[in-house]
Amino acid sequence: MRHDPLNDIINSIKNASRIGRKEIVAEPAGRLIGRVLKVMQEYNYLKSFEVIDEARGGGKFRIVLSDTINNCGVIKPRLPVKISNMDRYEARYLPAQDFGILILTTTKGVMSHIEARKLGIGGKLLAYVY
Repeated sequence: MRHDPLNDIINSIKNASRIGRKEIVAEPAGRLIGRVLKVMQEYNYLKSFEVIDEARGGGKFRIVLSDTINNCGVIKPRLPVKISNMDRYEARYLPAQDFGILILTTTKGVMSHIEARKLGIGGKLLAYVY
């Protein structure tokens, strides 16, 4: 039984990146996980991803990695963050300013902390990547 599918996929990406694999197949496929992967792809941490084997309802992701991931992880518990406190969480989870992204879910969808700052909205932290 899986308790946190997002954590499982992020850890699979991190482990595959560390051993030098270029592609992984991870399950289960879900909308939230797909949106997190889309944000990672927008910032060139992933080359591409697609949903495969969707016949049974669960589905799997085929993820093609780029060589730019140093570390990534899920933030638990899912901390609510205001736009005014974003710097505090950047300093906590990212190694340097303007290096890496925090991924958060907002009322406008899943996005990076950079986009959230431009829109002036806060949300709940999901993951970090650098």
